[in-house]
Amino acid sequence: MLEERLAAAGEPSFRARQVWEWAAGGTASYREMTNLPLRLRERLAREIPFSTLRTLREALASDGTEKALFETYDGRPVEAVLMRYRDGRRSLCLSSQSGCPLTCTFCATGQMRFGRNLTPSEILDQALHFRRSGPVNHAVFMGMGEPLMNLDSVLAACERLPELGIAASNTAISTVGWIPGIERMVDEGPAVRLALSVHAADEALRSELMPVNERYPLRDVLAACLRWHEHRRRQVFVEYLMLDGVNDRYEQAVALAELLEPRRAFKVNLIPYNPTGAGYRGSSRAAIGAFRAALEEHGVRATVRLTRGRDIDAACGQLAARG
Repeated sequence: MLEERLAAAGEPSFRARQVWEWAAGGTASYREMTNLPLRLRERLAREIPFSTLRTLREALASDGTEKALFETYDGRPVEAVLMRYRDGRRSLCLSSQSGCPLTCTFCATGQMRFGRNLTPSEILDQALHFRRSGPVNHAVFMGMGEPLMNLDSVLAACERLPELGIAASNTAISTVGWIPGIERMVDEGPAVRLALSVHAADEALRSELMPVNERYPLRDVLAACLRWHEHRRRQVFVEYLMLDGVNDRYEQAVALAELLEPRRAFKVNLIPYNPTGAGYRGSSRAAIGAFRAALEEHGVRATVRLTRGRDIDAACGQLAARG
C-alpha cells in the first residue's frame, strides 16, 4: 500500500525505503522521519495508518516480560511477547496466524476460534511495536498459529527482521510437524533455525496430544527434519512439553532418545507446562531433572526452558487473546 500511494503521488521510488528504515530503527510516527518533506509526512499521517495492527492492551509481567494484544483491520485478535533476559537478549515471540486450526490439546491458542493467516506486514508490525521501546535481537515464531501453514508470509517477514537487528541465526521457526513447510524450508528462505514440537515419542500418545500427528506421523516428520538438517547444517531443536503422568516417565525419555538419530542432529528443549485450562498438570522439577538426565545418559543434549511471563498468560502455550 505504501509503495503504491507514494508512486501515485509522484514520489521517487526511494521514499518507501526511507520510511522503512525509520520504522525499522524504532521510529513511532511519520513526523519523526526528518529526511522526508514535511508535506509528505503530513499526507502519510493522514492517509496511511502507521501500523497494520491496532494495540488493544498491554501487560507487564513480574519478570519484565511484555505482552501486547493487537487487532487487525478486520477485527482479528493477535498476541505477541517481548522477553528480556539477564544476558542482554531481547527476544520476540511472534504470531503467524490469528488463532490456530490445529487444536493441540494442551495449547490455549488451539482452544480459540481460528481466524486467518497474517500478512507479512502484520507479522513485522508485531516486531516493530516492541522495537519502538528498545533494541531487539532474537525472534521465535512460537506465538499464535502454525508458522509453516503460512510460510510465504513468515519467510517474507524473516527476510526483513535483520533490518530490525534480528539476524537469521537468531530467528527460530517452530512447527508441530507440517511436512510440506519443512520440505520447503530445506532450500527456501533465509537460514533461520527450525524447532519441532514433539511432546511424545509414541505415535498414539502424540496423536492424542496433537491431532496433526494423524496426518503427518512423527517418524515422517523427523525424516523431513533430517533432510533440513543435512542441507542447512544446523541442529533441529526438539520441544518437549513436560506433562505430569502423561509423557514424563523414564522409559518415555529413553524412547525419545532412541527416536532422535543421529544424535548430533537434535537438541531437546524441555518445557515446563504453563496452565492453560486444559486439565493437565506440569511435571515436577524433580521429574523434569530426571527426564533430562535420562536423555543425556543416552547421548542426547537437553536443556530446560526458562519460563517467562506466566503471571500475564504470556508463557509458552498460553496465548489466547484473553489479555
